Amino acid sequence: MFDPAADPVHQRLRGVKRYGGEFVNAGSIIVRQRGTKFHPGLNVGKGSDDTLFAKSSGFVQFEWVRGNKKQVSVLPEKAN
Repeated sequence: MFDPAADPVHQRLRGVKRYGGEFVNAGSIIVRQRGTKFHPGLNVGKGSDDTLFAKSSGFVQFEWVRGNKKQVSVLPEKAN
C-alpha cells in the first residue's frame, strides 16, 4: 500500500535522470541528489543543490575513480 507520508515527493524526484550512453544536450539534468553520491567529471557542472547537469552536448558516462568515488562525465559527440 502506498503511504504518502513515508514517501515525500522531494525524495521520489531524486536519482539518475540520464543513464550511461544516453545523449544529452547542454543544460540537461543528469542526476538529482542530496550530498555528493556522484561527483562531476568532464563537461559536468554541480548546482547549489548538488544536482549534476551537462555543460555541453554529448554522451553520458559513469565511472569509478580513486577507489569508491563515482564520477559522471559527458563525452562530446564525435565529429564526422
